[in-house]
Amino acid sequence: MSDFATAARAAEQAMRDVFPPTPLMRNDHLSARFGADIWLKREDLSPVRSYKIRGAFTAMRKHLAAHPDRRRFVCASAGNHAQGVAWVCRHFGVTGTIFMPVTTPQQKIGKTRTFGGDAIEIVLTGDTFDQSLAAAQAFCADAGAHFLSPFDDADVIEGQASVAVEMLADLDAPPDMVILPVGGGGLAAGVTAYLAAEMPATEILYVEPAGGASLTAALAAGHPVRLERIDSFVDGAAVAQVGARTFARLAGVAPDHVLTAPENRICGTILEMLNIEGIVLEPAGALSVDVLPVLAARIAGRRVVCVTSGGNFDFERLPEVKERAMRHRGLKKYLLLRLPQRPGALRDFLGMLGPEDDIARFEYLKKSARNFGTVLLGIESSGPEHFAALFDRLHGAGYEFRDITEDDTLAGFLI
Repeated sequence: MSDFATAARAAEQAMRDVFPPTPLMRNDHLSARFGADIWLKREDLSPVRSYKIRGAFTAMRKHLAAHPDRRRFVCASAGNHAQGVAWVCRHFGVTGTIFMPVTTPQQKIGKTRTFGGDAIEIVLTGDTFDQSLAAAQAFCADAGAHFLSPFDDADVIEGQASVAVEMLADLDAPPDMVILPVGGGGLAAGVTAYLAAEMPATEILYVEPAGGASLTAALAAGHPVRLERIDSFVDGAAVAQVGARTFARLAGVAPDHVLTAPENRICGTILEMLNIEGIVLEPAGALSVDVLPVLAARIAGRRVVCVTSGGNFDFERLPEVKERAMRHRGLKKYLLLRLPQRPGALRDFLGMLGPEDDIARFEYLKKSARNFGTVLLGIESSGPEHFAALFDRLHGAGYEFRDITEDDTLAGFLI
């Protein structure tokens, strides 16, 4: 057994005095759908509904053992690490200052306060995790506190590896494949290092949000690089730069083992797991499940473990999730339509709609000429094929329109 594997086992054992292992559960729905033996490592069922408590607990435990008089901690987090730090601050009886982006979902902010109680202070600053991180590190230096990294820390990586320790303990045989979500890389680095030592034949795949593919960029460059722009929708994994320590353990990953998941597609996976399985996953927590359709031929007949890394989902986001899922599946389109300004024009247009088409939004934007006006239309249908037929009818009737569904610039202003 390697030194890292020994340390990971010790970290896992220390956690047992504080919280139980998360369940590893076979999912019959996904197994039947893909003709595979699919298991979910339910990190969404940890005390803070994500795996982040593992790294925070391990790092804080080891720091206090070495420095019992240094009892002030600082962290930066988009939500899950914050909850883990808050929980362990109260457990160890220490104080914590937690920096979170202003854009963090209120559900995660509220739960952080609940877990930490009087032991913590929350500072909301910056629009992204990286801006909050810079503020936290500056504060930490001035205050003389200990900074608890969300991922780029050897003890945090060791703590996250306990996911793999529990996983293998619950299986009667090694999995053929493990699918891991990637943000800053702490979970991926820890699980990869442990499996390499204990189950080297197990194939590991990694999934990043398409709008925050920092590991993909690092592998291409040979070192961590900062993405110029990230999409913060998958807030638990939208990190502009993978950690230096985490990348040191992931640098040998084959680029074709790293997959990217489009944000709108992830929304469909969230809804599927909620509606069919009753499992609440946040966007980052759904990453490993989201790529299963892409891997269908590759996983057939194999035992696969997907780490569902978090369930801190703010249900106020559900309308947006439904909207994005429908757009990805081709069930909803947005059009800019040039409509004549005459009696009966709207009735004529409505006659173009098919029996499966429904208007979800109708808004006049402006009159571009005396006799015409521009209308923003949102149309829903039961299948993507209905839109092709609708567009043919509109062209045949001489209507001028533009499909802006995938136009991020216009959609950002109008939808």
